[in-house]
Amino acid sequence: MWTVIYMATDKDTAHKVVQAIKDEGFLVKTREVMKSKKHGCCIEISVPESEAQEAQNVILEKNL
Repeated sequence: MWTVIYMATDKDTAHKVVQAIKDEGFLVKTREVMKSKKHGCCIEISVPESEAQEAQNVILEKNL
């Protein structure tokens, strides 16, 4: 099962977070969940449930 560990509000942030997690060897999936001309987009970043805590630690360590 996949677990959402981060919600990015733009594609640049999503790319930075995904790259940081991938660089540490985690599997990552993204899904655009909301897109509007007025508010931009919202992107879910998910990892396998068993790796969720470790992947979140990576995000925190890299100040993302």
